[in-house]
Amino acid sequence: MPIDRGRTARGALAGAIAAGAWSVQAQVDMRAFGVPYSDEALLGKAVTRGPAWPLVGVGLHLLTGACFGAAYANVAPRLPLPSWARGPLLAMVEHLSTWPMTVAVERVHPARQELPELWGNNRAFAQATWRHLVFGIVLGELERRFNAPADTRVPPYDHVVSSNGHGDIEQAVGASES
Repeated sequence: MPIDRGRTARGALAGAIAAGAWSVQAQVDMRAFGVPYSDEALLGKAVTRGPAWPLVGVGLHLLTGACFGAAYANVAPRLPLPSWARGPLLAMVEHLSTWPMTVAVERVHPARQELPELWGNNRAFAQATWRHLVFGIVLGELERRFNAPADTRVPPYDHVVSSNGHGDIEQAVGASES
């Protein structure tokens, strides 16, 4: 399967912006969920324990978002899902597949004493779920717009079913042009 460099770069940009949205809203959700869990601290303090950890953490978080966005841009169009569901679904798949690794954070992370316990913490899990959902929605929508065909300004969402829930009635009765 060939990789389109332009599509990949636009997906990376969408992923970096979505990771930035994650970081901004995380300041609010830490209060809402009552857990001082920060991906920037998790990443930054894994690399440096000095005063530069916040900057390093943000940079690494944006980089991982860009990497996910680049991959997403090449995989998402091939998924048999409506375009609005692809970002949130893939973000949830990533979240659920990587959350078990939080056990290792509490055992091997160099700053484990400074980080909240994640494994077994339902509030932290809910918080991470919320963050991944926000990331997926922002990523999916931005990538859809950034990689829209040149002849359309904003592509419409994929038509999945008609409002009656039984598919496309025009197709069923042969009224549509094909």
